[in-house]
Amino acid sequence: MTSHDNKLTLLQLNGLVRQVVETTMKGPYWVEAELSGINERGGHCYMELIEKDPGNNTPVAKASAICWRNKWFLVKNHFQRETGKVLAVGMKVLLMVTPQFHESFGFSWMVADIDPAFTMGDMLLKRQRIIAQLKAEGMFDANRELTLPLFAQRIAVISSETAAGYGDFCNHLAENEYHYAFKTTLFAAVMQGELVEQTIIEALNAINQRYEEFDCVVITRGGGATSDLSGFDTYNLACNVVNFPLPVITAIGHDRDESVLDMVSNVRVKTPTAAAAFLIDRLHQVDRRIDNAGQRIANIVSARMERENMRVKHLAVRIPTLFAVVRTVQNSKLDALMQRAANALHAKVERERNGMERREERMENTAKYAINNEQHRLQILEQRMEAVNPFRILEKGYSITWKDGKAVRSASELKPGDNIVTRLYEGSITSTICLPCRKKTLLLHPQ
Repeated sequence: MTSHDNKLTLLQLNGLVRQVVETTMKGPYWVEAELSGINERGGHCYMELIEKDPGNNTPVAKASAICWRNKWFLVKNHFQRETGKVLAVGMKVLLMVTPQFHESFGFSWMVADIDPAFTMGDMLLKRQRIIAQLKAEGMFDANRELTLPLFAQRIAVISSETAAGYGDFCNHLAENEYHYAFKTTLFAAVMQGELVEQTIIEALNAINQRYEEFDCVVITRGGGATSDLSGFDTYNLACNVVNFPLPVITAIGHDRDESVLDMVSNVRVKTPTAAAAFLIDRLHQVDRRIDNAGQRIANIVSARMERENMRVKHLAVRIPTLFAVVRTVQNSKLDALMQRAANALHAKVERERNGMERREERMENTAKYAINNEQHRLQILEQRMEAVNPFRILEKGYSITWKDGKAVRSASELKPGDNIVTRLYEGSITSTICLPCRKKTLLLHPQ
């Protein structure tokens, strides 16, 4: 049976741990870590620290850290003043810490300081990697190579709807001294914090679906904290901007540092008001170019008209003399043409008269020849008709028998009782057919 004479309470055991920590780990220590969580409560800052394996990005160590209120105020302000950013999740930091073990709350690291130079170096390295990747892919200058339209008046604005800077931008455009008309359309996005990248990309996608309605895009923070710029230093956001079909103008509202988004945009200005002034000045320059071009055109036209007036005056002096010469030449040509026309007409009339006489003579001879031919043909026809005249046959002693007005050609056409008429050279005989005898003789009854 095991003896429990040396047993300890949990409080006693934790006290031993506390003594070990306080005697063997006096600190302070500078530790490099990544922020996986950060939360301010009651003026204190509670952090979750993590270290990842560089090869597969898997966490290999975790710890909690606390910066008490009396330290946190100074540390936070110094860090933001030096880096231009606020501490955020995913940021690499170098912290000065001392170990603390409490019997009731367990182990944690007490943060005494944060080195801003280390974080700035990490952010700069991250930014340089993004820029190098964009250049290697040939996309870094893509949006800057787009040409901003001369009349850039249809503006798609990505900003927070309630931001004062957005209102300043719109008011500055609307109240410009030249009274140019601008049309702005807001695509709302979160302009600070963890949702910057996601919401700006969503706004760009929405604009891309209607890109033909706009001339350019203005991304402006307008009133956001100047220290919170980490959301504008991401590869995905930079890729969306460099591949966008419209020129992108950034007015994120800071001049201490330049984000990756500023570097890849078509135009970078400091503030929303500066972006509005840029668009107004550009349109005014175009307006002046148009005025100058109009003036040059007017000068050219005026000079040309002056030269033409001088030429017309010079011609006006020469026209009377030239007209007299031209009129004499033209009259001579007209007389010659009239004479040639009269001669040609006379020759034509003579040719037609001779032709008509020859045609009349040919027509007369042709008519006589046709009449003689027709008279000869009539004589031949009369002779033929005379030769076949039935009365000439009757004159020789022949006769013709009719029945019902038709000539009888065969005795079989007759039957007893039929009346027939026999035509002689002189007179005719009417007969009636009697009963036939065996020899089929006809009994004729002269009338």
